[in-house]
Amino acid sequence: MNVLLIGASGFTGKVVLQSLLSQGHQVTAVTRDLSSLKSHQKGLRILLGNVLDADFITKALKNQDAVINCLGIGGKGNAKPNSLVSDAMEILVSAMEKAKVKRLIAMSNVGAGNSRAFQPWYFTNIILPLFMKWLQVIIEDKNKMEPLIMNSQLDWTIVRCPNIVDQPAKHTLHATIDGKGLGFSVTNRDVAAFMVDQINRTDFLHQAPCVSN
Repeated sequence: MNVLLIGASGFTGKVVLQSLLSQGHQVTAVTRDLSSLKSHQKGLRILLGNVLDADFITKALKNQDAVINCLGIGGKGNAKPNSLVSDAMEILVSAMEKAKVKRLIAMSNVGAGNSRAFQPWYFTNIILPLFMKWLQVIIEDKNKMEPLIMNSQLDWTIVRCPNIVDQPAKHTLHATIDGKGLGFSVTNRDVAAFMVDQINRTDFLHQAPCVSN
């Protein structure tokens, strides 16, 4: 399958890329830095460009079957309000609808949307605003992003993640819609495998599962 991967050079995006290639998908990876990706890999095409450039995104979508979006600000950012992810998603959704590329898998955060209720009261009301302002800013941007996807005409799945850790896959990923059984972390390899798996699955079509180990 032809898959457009946005955020391919990020912490999770790099692992998603390798998962896609290992399964034989033809991947078009969007990046702002050519040096961040290994270009000589079978099935990989790298596009250098800006995700906020509508013309660039339109061209990148040509002949694609699905899109996986792992775009982030990179690490914790500076704790200042930022709309990169939601601004880019607004452009992407519009371009996908026009190009009739229907399948979208997008990475989000636990705490966004109705998953705010899945976290302890003291975390959302004390720890997050007082001691983890950087994360609150990221979640606020995801709160703008998610409705753009949910109100679209696309076949979407939003994957909400807790703390993502760089560890070997545990192969015990748990996905929940109502928050039951949700853990505090997930490996980037397990998240990648789940997101890639969703390309050909409909279990979570038009849903936003929270995933954890």
